[in-house]
Amino acid sequence: MKPKLAVFKFASCDGCQLSLLDAEDHLLAVAGALDIAFFPEATSRMRAGPYDVALVEGSITTAHDAERIRAVRRDAKCLITIGACATAGGIQSLKNWADHTDFIRAVYATPEYIATLATSTPIADHVHVDFELRGCPINQYQLIEVIQSLLAGRRPRTPSHSVCIDCKRRGTVCVLVARGEPCLGPVTQAGCGAICPAYDRGCYACFGPAAQANLAGLTARLASDGMRPGRIAQSLRTFNGYAPAFREESDRLADGRDRVDEVRR
Repeated sequence: MKPKLAVFKFASCDGCQLSLLDAEDHLLAVAGALDIAFFPEATSRMRAGPYDVALVEGSITTAHDAERIRAVRRDAKCLITIGACATAGGIQSLKNWADHTDFIRAVYATPEYIATLATSTPIADHVHVDFELRGCPINQYQLIEVIQSLLAGRRPRTPSHSVCIDCKRRGTVCVLVARGEPCLGPVTQAGCGAICPAYDRGCYACFGPAAQANLAGLTARLASDGMRPGRIAQSLRTFNGYAPAFREESDRLADGRDRVDEVRR
């Protein structure tokens, strides 16, 4: 029998699931080797678990979702998180540095009807995760590689080097050195093909921190180029801002900014 695949959505924009659907011919090849039992984004036919593989998009932002992800984990032999929301809390984790009730009051006419946690957290904060695939959105070919690896019984071959390596491979001039543009490429995991630097724009860290990223070294360079600590902290607090490496460095910089402001006052 074919392995049963399920795809689940939590707090997210659906972009990572759409990346899978956009894989087209590659997806058809994978679909032929899998039994897609649960995928609300693609089909109305839903079948209960257990599942051999569960792909999970989105972060945990409600008590109900915290319960639901535990149920998914019980039903899945292998659980793979896909995208920045599932692996690092996503852009919605910005509320983790603020009072989430202020956001609720600003957005909803009747905030008393909204039940949400004070934080947006990655799936791995709640259950065991077998493999994480980063990106905002994910690289569809990396996802196909992960699925094919599972079918073949081998470990997925996904990059852990920084975006800078990809810039050098495609002959892109460094925007940080040559143009003085703030760029997070030196500390960001590859996966996008270094798109932004190829268009003379700094990297936005869509794929989260690279392995052994030297955050302190890069932020010191950005500060020497004239960026204020608070602005550098903001640049780290985007799609993957709650990833531990980015979170710790942005907190350090934000604390430094606050101390400077106190001295000025």
